[in-house]
Amino acid sequence: MEPIDVTVNGLARRSAAGPNTSLLDWLRGEGLTGAKEGCAEGECGACAVLVARPDGPDRTRWTAVNSCLPPAPAFDGGEIVTSEGLGTAAGAAAEELHPVQREMADRGGSQCGYCTPGFVCAMAAEYYRPERRAGGGAGEPEPHHGPNGFDLHALSGNLCRCTGYRPIRDAAYALGDPAADDPLAARSAAAPPAARPTHSAAGGSEFLRPATLGELLDRLEQQPDALLIAGGTDLGVERNLRHSRPPLILGVDRLDELRGLHEGAGFVEIGAALTLSEIERGLDGRIPLLGRLFPQFASRLIRNSATLGGNLGTASPIGDAAPVLLALDATLVLASKRGEREVALADYFTGYRRSVREPGEIIRAVRIPLPLAARTAFHKVSKRRFDDISSVAVAFAARYDGGLVTDVRIGLGGVAATPIRARSAEEALAGKEPTREAAAAAAAAMAGEGTPLDDHRASARYRTAMLEQAMLRFCAESLPDPEAAR
Repeated sequence: MEPIDVTVNGLARRSAAGPNTSLLDWLRGEGLTGAKEGCAEGECGACAVLVARPDGPDRTRWTAVNSCLPPAPAFDGGEIVTSEGLGTAAGAAAEELHPVQREMADRGGSQCGYCTPGFVCAMAAEYYRPERRAGGGAGEPEPHHGPNGFDLHALSGNLCRCTGYRPIRDAAYALGDPAADDPLAARSAAAPPAARPTHSAAGGSEFLRPATLGELLDRLEQQPDALLIAGGTDLGVERNLRHSRPPLILGVDRLDELRGLHEGAGFVEIGAALTLSEIERGLDGRIPLLGRLFPQFASRLIRNSATLGGNLGTASPIGDAAPVLLALDATLVLASKRGEREVALADYFTGYRRSVREPGEIIRAVRIPLPLAARTAFHKVSKRRFDDISSVAVAFAARYDGGLVTDVRIGLGGVAATPIRARSAEEALAGKEPTREAAAAAAAAMAGEGTPLDDHRASARYRTAMLEQAMLRFCAESLPDPEAAR
């Protein structure tokens, strides 16, 4: 196994890491045992650590990620802070606590302590978030925001089974701003470590992070069955729980060609390797339907690593991004050695976890056409409000003019072998005045969409009922009631 070089808690470390060694296992092998393995699938947050990530061209953002999921070689050349190094990395003496750790201790936020290192790292990422510091304490706090600007959603991927969340929330809301001489805060003003090509091979598997898109496509042409990863949030689960060991893993997370976000001629283009958190910050509410998706997509810890390219690349029928992008009439830019082509997302899925992507082809970007429909909604039905897999996901985008619904697109997830457009329901509503009778007819059409199944998340009957209710709710909440206006 080739060694990797990682700066951890301010100190350079160099040791071997195989393609199937998680970042968590590598850190624990280095004697840094604060981060724990709880669920091994990115749900509990006990494994959270801080990673130095780009924040614009020349700044760093301390970002909390699940270390149990990504392969360690993906962090070659990177910079990490763990819970045991947080205090000293922030300038405290060895026996002193970081402000986050101190508030957790003072307010009884830890009992057995198993989850505490992950909570501390997730809380520290929010502590250093520049937008929190800029707006902390100003005006009325937003829902789930403390008076200091702390966003509790930063902890949505961290689970505690003994202390309870009230003292943890109290600790979060008690945090002030970082001190003027805090080294981690000062580190944010400089660029993160530059990405560098990386290679690791062991046990019949190989990890490669190519230097350029051209190099990636060359290798993919030679080995079209290679697995592409950015954040590793899907690969990590497959490795940890199903013992998947792909022969070749190609890391695409730092390729500039896959990380753009810009407005073109009639569309917004989003790079396939941008994380969902980066997209959320970059769009800043410009696409409201995506803004409704982000808080309900897994947790902040997952969104800090997950990408649209990965979510669509798996072709999963329950990926939450697909219904929203279907409603937005998105297209995908597919790239290979043969060049690029643009494919409508509605034509992309061909079967369960299958798509039109050809051997050697990758998703380079997602394009969302402009102008956007003004009336949108996203309804996710799951057993938990946050950090859960959908039983049903429904996204709406409609245009309303002159008293009529002139155009409507509806994306569905969890009700068929692929994400689908609700074509019959769209036809039942388009061109109609949104009366209660029209809404009822559209809801009846919606109930017949897809081929829902019984499984451990929901019954087919329940899924069908949720489709019908989603349409009625959309018509009631997002479209004018012509009868009330008469």
